[in-house]
Amino acid sequence: MSSEKKYNKLIIALSVVIPLAVAILFGVKIDLELPIFLPPIYASINALTAVLLVVAVLQVKKGNIKLHEQVMKAAIACSVLFLVLYVLYHMTSDSTQYGGEGMMRAVYFFILISHIILSIAVIPFVLITYVRAITNNIELHKKIAKYTFPLWLYVAVTGVVVYLMISPYY
Repeated sequence: MSSEKKYNKLIIALSVVIPLAVAILFGVKIDLELPIFLPPIYASINALTAVLLVVAVLQVKKGNIKLHEQVMKAAIACSVLFLVLYVLYHMTSDSTQYGGEGMMRAVYFFILISHIILSIAVIPFVLITYVRAITNNIELHKKIAKYTFPLWLYVAVTGVVVYLMISPYY
């Protein structure tokens, strides 16, 4: 069995468990007042993730593989931190309703819905891309990274856009 194949069950499990856990935890409410307001923090983490993704691609194009690897690990860590803070906020706070009207409301919901769907879809892409890198399957890593990068970048950027659009209604 190739070293990559032994990760497949873990990738499948995480790709299912993470969205399910998030959905379940959204239904859990904790009566706790957080000492800080999390939305601008996790939006900033999304912005940092987007910057890290672009830096990582630029570094790999320059042939700086070691820095690319380090920056990608930082991007993954940021995404995990974002997810933890996002779920924590929604477990301790009521959801904010978007108050815009007309075309802006349609734009907001298009961005929000595409962001949510792609944030679920990108999980296996990130995991497969990462496994192909750590197992030194560089050709297949490059092939899937061409799809993972724009998906992940879209999710990171639209996370910031959603925050900016809803922030007046907090």
